[in-house]
Amino acid sequence: MNVPAPRIEFVGRPVAEAMLRRVAEGLRRGNVVPYLGPGLVGSSNTSAPMNPEDLAAFFGTKVTLPRRTRGNAWASAQHIESTRHRTTVTAMMADAFSAPIAPAQLQRYLATLRLPLIVDSWYDDAMRNALAGHSNWGEIQGITRAGLREDRWYRFYDSAGNEVDCSLAKSWTTILYKPHGSVAPAKNFLVSDADYVEVLTEIDIQTPIPGEVKARRTGRNFLFLGCRFNDQLLRTYARQVSKRSSDVHYAVVEPDTLSNNELRFLVDQGLTPLAVPLARAVEILLAD
Repeated sequence: MNVPAPRIEFVGRPVAEAMLRRVAEGLRRGNVVPYLGPGLVGSSNTSAPMNPEDLAAFFGTKVTLPRRTRGNAWASAQHIESTRHRTTVTAMMADAFSAPIAPAQLQRYLATLRLPLIVDSWYDDAMRNALAGHSNWGEIQGITRAGLREDRWYRFYDSAGNEVDCSLAKSWTTILYKPHGSVAPAKNFLVSDADYVEVLTEIDIQTPIPGEVKARRTGRNFLFLGCRFNDQLLRTYARQVSKRSSDVHYAVVEPDTLSNNELRFLVDQGLTPLAVPLARAVEILLAD
C-alpha cells in the first residue's frame, strides 16, 4: 500500500532567508546548536565517503558483499565484522577517512564563535581541524562497546587529542560532540549493526548521550546543516540528540530532494524547514 506523502508547507525563499538570518543571530549568541551533517563538507575535494551510500560502496570495493547488505553501510560493516573480525572494520574505516579533510568555510567560522556545543554527525576530522589552534575546547565521541569490559558509551579528548577524564568537560568553552565517533584522534567508530544494537535499546532513555551534552542543549535551538534524514538510524540520532532542548528547531533543506520519510520526519519532529540551498545558507550564516 502506498502511503501518501506528508503535507508540509514550505515558505517562500525570501521568508526562509529572513528566518535563517534570525537563526544566525541566535547562533552568534550561543543560543543555537549547529548539528552538522556530511553534506557540509561533501562538496570539498575529498575522496572520503561523505554519506552512508558512499560508505557502503567503499566497503563493496574492499570485500564481496552479499546482496542483502549492498547499499547499506551499517549492514555492510556488520557482514565484514562477522566474517573478518572487528579489527578489519576499524582498519577499513581508518583507510576510508585517512586523508585529512580541510574544514569548510562555515566550520572555520563556527570555531571562532566559542559555541557551547557543536554536534558533528559524520566520521571525518574536518571540524576538529577547524578548532585546532583555538583554546579551551574538547571533544566527546561515541564509541563501540565491542570487546569492552567496562560500562562506557563515549570517551573524552582534549584539543591535543589526549584522552582525559570526563570531569574536564565542564570547563571546556566548546564541546565538539561526535555521536558516531571519528577517525581522529583515536579511530572510534560506531558503524556496524552490532555497534548500534545496545545504543538503540538505551537511547530513548538517553543513557548513551553524555551528561554535559544534555546540559548544554537545554533551552537551545538546533540548526541542522548538511544533513539528510533518509536513513532511520540518522533520524533516530537527530531526534535523540536534540531531545529535551527547546521546542523550536530548524533544518536547511532542498525540498526537491526530500524523500517521503524525510518529509514525515520534519513533520513528526516539528522541525522548521528552511528551503534555502546549502551554499546560500552558508553565505547568510557567515554574514555579520
